[in-house]
Amino acid sequence: MTLVGLSCFVLASFYFFTVYSRPVGVHLRNMDSFIRAVQQVEDSNPGLSPLALVRALRRTAGHDDAMTIHFLGTSYNLSDAEVLETAILNASSFSFFDKAIHHIVTDYGEERGVVLTPDGTTVALAPLLLGIESGLKAKLEGTPAVGIFPLTLGRTLGLTFLSLQDFPPSYRLGPNGCWDNVEHPKVFKLSRPATLATDAVINGGMDGAILGTDLSSLPEQEQPQALSEILKGYYSYILHEGQGLDAVTSHVSPRRREISRSILEPLDSLHSQVMETLALVWKLEKTEWIALDTGVAKAVKDGLQTFVHKYWDCPQVIRRCQWGAKASRGTPIPLSLPLQFLYVHHTYEPSSPCLSFRNCSRNMRSMQRFHQEDRGWADIGYSFVVGSDGYVYEGRGWHHLGTHTRGHNDIGYGVSVIGNYTATLPSRHAMDLLRHRLVRCGVDGGRLAANFTFHGHRQVVNYTTCPGDAFFSEIRSWEHFRE
Repeated sequence: MTLVGLSCFVLASFYFFTVYSRPVGVHLRNMDSFIRAVQQVEDSNPGLSPLALVRALRRTAGHDDAMTIHFLGTSYNLSDAEVLETAILNASSFSFFDKAIHHIVTDYGEERGVVLTPDGTTVALAPLLLGIESGLKAKLEGTPAVGIFPLTLGRTLGLTFLSLQDFPPSYRLGPNGCWDNVEHPKVFKLSRPATLATDAVINGGMDGAILGTDLSSLPEQEQPQALSEILKGYYSYILHEGQGLDAVTSHVSPRRREISRSILEPLDSLHSQVMETLALVWKLEKTEWIALDTGVAKAVKDGLQTFVHKYWDCPQVIRRCQWGAKASRGTPIPLSLPLQFLYVHHTYEPSSPCLSFRNCSRNMRSMQRFHQEDRGWADIGYSFVVGSDGYVYEGRGWHHLGTHTRGHNDIGYGVSVIGNYTATLPSRHAMDLLRHRLVRCGVDGGRLAANFTFHGHRQVVNYTTCPGDAFFSEIRSWEHFRE
């Protein structure tokens, strides 16, 4: 099969996965609702193993494709099938789980089979649960965890790279989207036509790879927790004032990018794994065999470079629609890129670091309201704002003029860390998001000059002590800082 023929095959597969739809009722779609439903099944069926439960969930969503069966076996031939019928398949919860897990993108750009997590990000449940099942199978059966990467990320990434190799890099993966309501989410609408690897699918794949790897490597004497507890530990963690993620040693969702990178790098190995996954796809789906030649290898290499930049080098940015931003009161003015400077701020008010998506979003809305109504600005002034919850929040963004550093708004980005850092420092994790992740994303993406300069707000504006004495003392030690 030629690359042209291969692309046709991939696009046909892509069409099946993204356009096929079944009637789906409206229901709340957040991770907490899903976890509560799982826990109800567990409470009603004492002794039901997490592996049996996650297999039953796979059965409800009809995820018995060739590759899944190859690694995990069919979900229908189970020794505890009678228990599972009672627990899931004849229960009133069947409809909920079917709608929650079955991933599709409709003709109208609505992505289903995804949930809003407590940290403000959106996750597809199918790859998450396949990763968990792979890890549980490896742990409980004492077999190697060979299927985790192909089932969570490998197949999706490989097919996407081949089908979209002629597209601009920024369109080869994603997109993200917006919920109709972050308090009571029902509809998730994508920002542009979907690839097979939407942001939610990649988030779910990264989470599935992390949790599957963790479960497969549990000590021999340690038994896996219940599925609801596995999910709670990862998504419903609690951060503590003054420490944020610095004090967290367990794997939690805000760290999915750095943790998945640590378990999947180096890039050469990742490339090999994607190529092996594609070879298995052709074999299992009985398509015409092709040699994985230089054309396929190059498409995978180029695609992985896009993946690494977008999902590993760059931090997760919580979009305006997610934190509840109001529209700008004027026409956004485009910047001439790349910019030479990055001006560091602290918010001063709010004075306390925000430790959750709910609080950080509330802080963002409060700042936007102050900037628009009290200051009379068109929008929130900052380009980006860093929370202590592990995320960066979008203000004016990379491409539009901000109102953050008087006289310098058109030559630099203004990035603020939520909190008052006159006497104390932001969390180490929050500072690293700004100092390393955000600036690397800006430089590699052509938005920030490679020889950019860090300045504290006070260095270029006389009337302020921003970003606080303690924080300013810290940034003076950073590479790219200039007096």
